[in-house]
Amino acid sequence: MSTLQDKYSSVVSAAQSAGISNLQVQEQDGILYVSGAASNTAAKDAVWNALGAIDSTYSASDINIDVQVSGLAAGAALTVATDESNLNIRQEPSTEAAVVGKAAKGASVTLIEQTSDDWWKVKTDDGQEGYAYSRYLKA
Repeated sequence: MSTLQDKYSSVVSAAQSAGISNLQVQEQDGILYVSGAASNTAAKDAVWNALGAIDSTYSASDINIDVQVSGLAAGAALTVATDESNLNIRQEPSTEAAVVGKAAKGASVTLIEQTSDDWWKVKTDDGQEGYAYSRYLKA
């Protein structure tokens, strides 16, 4: 077992316990890639929470988690699940992109597209469209 797999063994265990399907754990160029499909947001959260226990800022550059909730269709209602703050809705799927709107914690937004693993295109109740960090959206 590699040192990265040792370091993040709790994340992999959480993924296994949560029943992530097609679970792939692969180390490449000093990064541990963990991917698979979650049957619901709770399963996805279990994986992220395991990482959060190790790296509370989610800033580790040696792990890449790609766990998608399968079966979320366009038009699905999502709830903003930030800790305290508003969720930024951005013009492009990047933290560098301009903020075009905000959604309050607990607010409902509509899924337009699961653009990538990290960024989903959403529409707020007042019709603002943009990209939000999927970590803070729950089905």
